[in-house]
Amino acid sequence: MSRGRLIVCVLLPFAAGYYLSYLFRTINAVIAGDLSADLNLSAADLGLLTSVYFLVFAAVQLPLGTLLDRYGPRAIQSILLLLASGGALVFALADGLLGLAIGRALLGLGVALALMAGFKAIVLWFPSDRTALANGWLVMLGALGAVTATAPAEFVVLAIGWRGLFAVLAALSALTALLVLLAVPEPSRNCPSPTAAQPSLSALYRDRRFWRIAPLSALGIGASWSLQGLWAAPWLRDVDGLDRASVVQHLSVMAVSICASALFLGVVANRLRRRGFKTELVLAPTLGASMIAQAALVLGWPIPSLLLWSLIAAAGAATVLSFAILSEYFPKEMSGRANAALNLLHVGAAFVLQSATGLIIEQWPEVRGIYPAEAHQLAMGASLGLQLAAFAWFALPLRSVQLPAMARAANRSLSLAYTRPVTATAPYTMAALAWTQHVELASKQVAGWRSAAAASAVLCVGVAVILSMTISRPAVAVHIFEVDRLADIPASVGRSNVATLIDGPATLELARNAKHPPW
Repeated sequence: MSRGRLIVCVLLPFAAGYYLSYLFRTINAVIAGDLSADLNLSAADLGLLTSVYFLVFAAVQLPLGTLLDRYGPRAIQSILLLLASGGALVFALADGLLGLAIGRALLGLGVALALMAGFKAIVLWFPSDRTALANGWLVMLGALGAVTATAPAEFVVLAIGWRGLFAVLAALSALTALLVLLAVPEPSRNCPSPTAAQPSLSALYRDRRFWRIAPLSALGIGASWSLQGLWAAPWLRDVDGLDRASVVQHLSVMAVSICASALFLGVVANRLRRRGFKTELVLAPTLGASMIAQAALVLGWPIPSLLLWSLIAAAGAATVLSFAILSEYFPKEMSGRANAALNLLHVGAAFVLQSATGLIIEQWPEVRGIYPAEAHQLAMGASLGLQLAAFAWFALPLRSVQLPAMARAANRSLSLAYTRPVTATAPYTMAALAWTQHVELASKQVAGWRSAAAASAVLCVGVAVILSMTISRPAVAVHIFEVDRLADIPASVGRSNVATLIDGPATLELARNAKHPPW
């Protein structure tokens, strides 16, 4: 298949589905105020409502990922987008929190595999050396949905209301389902057969490589999705004091940032991979920059908020790197389940962080629809602590991975040595076995000490954040004012008034004998 046909018939239809997924994920940040005003929703209600999307999204990842490997992305994606169309209609017609939650759940189910189906299609039809670049284009085009969920969505809401907006989105979802069904070709015979022997899902979850990147990817990307999808707008309103137009402007810049980041990360990962570098070397700095930006917001560093929020949003495109890493770890025949297993952690982390943020913020009293800055700072600080712990877990094996590899190589050599007659090489074999055991023991001790050091570092960072928040708060100053109450009172009248203010005959006598009032 030619490159042009690959783009038109494979990349663009699945990018359209992911575009709707991103739009539905982030649209609540724009209509949160309208939902609160029309249906009297609190901060916890908004957090729960928005996170229902992620909850259903996560719950269906593994079963739908298995169906994706069995029946292909074309059939599964078109059916699910029809469910998303129905969910948008239910959301548009809802008159309470329950109806909104049902519609939001159907939306989460309908677009649950939008990104996974696109990645599966890229693995099936695109050359392996172009996977990271094609993933970048897919995420970049899909992230335009976040751009649409800012100023354009605000314009539509002002024109026809949020209910009319979701009616339009329902029609677009149905058209996209038809586009995927008609444009995407059937998998070629060269693609892996669904009946072929495939590794089990339990083997994936037992793989140490998967659990090395999973916590960092899930918490880093989940935090970005949680903030961009809902809590960035309340922060900009409550903490920074911006009006609605400025908030929409910030959200628009964040959406553009994630689009540019997806394409940039895909290009960089593709070039580094050709030169022999691992994609993990791009994932860690990307999510680390997001953590630094969150720390700057929590601590109130004098950095433009537009830059900080752009860095946080850009980290949401790190899925380009995470799924490219999985394509290196696992074969094509289980790429759908591998991606779904990691995406399950992404959306699960986003659900937990988004719901927990709302619960933490609601512990403070609301004053005229605004929560105090301390509530938002504490919620973001708690999320940041989890991300730092995941980053430490990811960084530990970078230096300790060589020792176990040497030990495994020695074990393999020993297994070959034992298959031969043991004569003069027995002393060497025993020495090599003792050395291997010593290396493994030393590597475990080093890993244990590094884990303790990482935990201590995370604890110190958390304590420093709390102390910084406490010190940065303005102290309560007690001011004592001296008031001359006799300045405008005649002397004769003043002394009689003073007598009524003083308790006790001794003090009264001192006041009468004094040449000047002592106050």
